[in-house]
Amino acid sequence: MEHLKTGEIICKRRKEMGLTQNQLATSLNISFQAVSKWEKGTAYPDIEMLPKLAAALNTTVDGLLGYSSVMTDYDRRYDMQEYYWGLTPNRICYDIMKLLPPIRPYRVLDIGCGEGKDAVFFAKCGYAVTAFDVSEQGIEKAKRLAEYNQVDVRFFKADLFDYRPDDQYHIIFSSGVLHFAPPSMREELCNSLKAHTITDGINALNVFVEKPFITRSPDSTRDESKRHPWRSGELFGYYHDWLFSVCREEVFDCNSGGKPHKHCMDTLIAQKV
Repeated sequence: MEHLKTGEIICKRRKEMGLTQNQLATSLNISFQAVSKWEKGTAYPDIEMLPKLAAALNTTVDGLLGYSSVMTDYDRRYDMQEYYWGLTPNRICYDIMKLLPPIRPYRVLDIGCGEGKDAVFFAKCGYAVTAFDVSEQGIEKAKRLAEYNQVDVRFFKADLFDYRPDDQYHIIFSSGVLHFAPPSMREELCNSLKAHTITDGINALNVFVEKPFITRSPDSTRDESKRHPWRSGELFGYYHDWLFSVCREEVFDCNSGGKPHKHCMDTLIAQKV
């Protein structure tokens, strides 16, 4: 099936529902010129607008972004007894603990928690954890892992674009997820994370970086158009006004899916001051 860009999807859904650009714009309290720019691909809906737009077009944010094949892919990966990513916590978790040790139940938001290994680790250490993922299979396994470890984690299914934080957090954590955000949305996304972080709190993020000498991993989805590697140093620029604790770029070996390959990743741990 041909992959449609978001603007094409908006146009297709609008016409299927018999709406003019002006009618859609009126329902969203915006100008019809904005809708026209979206459909032409010269502008992108603000991240705060996506849920409203999806509702107006009787679809989901996943549908607008062509995200369904990604969900299917991760459900397939997680539909096994073993844990696809293993059970060893990400090393960033230990870096976070050094900066903000759990002397009280600091609130943690884990974005794209997968099968829950990091969220459960944080909960075992005494943090108050909220975690979500787009994969139903992943969330179910995460809940079982939390139950096995006798910890309480607020797990729920959502995607990166639908969910809006309903609280302020001491720690916002995301590992290996933000490459699903297209470049046009990244600054606004990072600003949203920063706005929902308590003063002296931490954002701990890593992103896959594109390098000409590294090929895509063999377990990637077939439709690579849904994955958007970041530019080297791009993540750091969005946090230029925060205090950096960890700021590194590294190439490393990976064996996810049972096939050896390499990744390049930028990692940032920064504090809101």
